[in-house]
Amino acid sequence: MTPGGRRTAPTRRRLGGLAGDRGSALVEFVFIALVVFVPLVYVVAGFSAVQRGVFAATAAAREAGRAMGTAPDVGTGTARAEAAVRLAVEDQSVAADDVRLAFAPVGGDCAAGGYAPVLAPGEEFTVCVTVTVRIPLLPEFVDANTATGRFVVERDRYVDDRAGPGDAP
Repeated sequence: MTPGGRRTAPTRRRLGGLAGDRGSALVEFVFIALVVFVPLVYVVAGFSAVQRGVFAATAAAREAGRAMGTAPDVGTGTARAEAAVRLAVEDQSVAADDVRLAFAPVGGDCAAGGYAPVLAPGEEFTVCVTVTVRIPLLPEFVDANTATGRFVVERDRYVDDRAGPGDAP
């Protein structure tokens, strides 16, 4: 009944069987860390890969639309748009070979394809950039996801299409 007297001795004897469990907390912590933290890190890496693909598609569509909308002709605009797409996706560390550039009428489906802007004054069209998103550590044969960025271009209605004094007709 005294502090540190008889009451503590039986308690120590009852808990004496726990002396063989020394170090088990470390083993349990390592096991829990492997079971919880490794999948958590993989999920975070997967989400960041998807978000990177979405950012790349959105930025590439916007930059391609700006390049196409300010171009003097369709050939120059397409070349500028493709260069802008390459730069935008490389900025997000996405492989440029996993990107597709397409054009669609405003409100149209990006996957339909077959639309070609003519860059007439006042013309509106949609620039669509589709990026293939690969989740880390998954094999190539596993179906990949895609992210599509869209940007609506409205060509200026007051474009001067006349040839200048030094331009060829």
